[in-house]
Amino acid sequence: MIPGTTSKLSERSYAAATTIFPKTDVAYITGSTAIATIVPPYEGFSGILFVVATTTGLTAVTTGNVQTAVTFTINKPTTLIYSKLNAKWYSST
Repeated sequence: MIPGTTSKLSERSYAAATTIFPKTDVAYITGSTAIATIVPPYEGFSGILFVVATTTGLTAVTTGNVQTAVTFTINKPTTLIYSKLNAKWYSST
């Protein structure tokens, strides 16, 4: 998504894992493995990721680069904001 211009969100499904590598704006996550690290899509990235859990039990834990633990609600987008200054993902919940 390009700020200040009309654009469309990119989306894709990803399997839940301890480390995920989303390359889209919207990440549909399948499975219930706790996410500890979300690798930014490119070096210097600072931006937003919308995570949609497609199964129950998906969580994010603070042992990696997630600032605050998150329990995702199935089929409800959760906004994560990446701060390159702090190298952490911050949740909207």
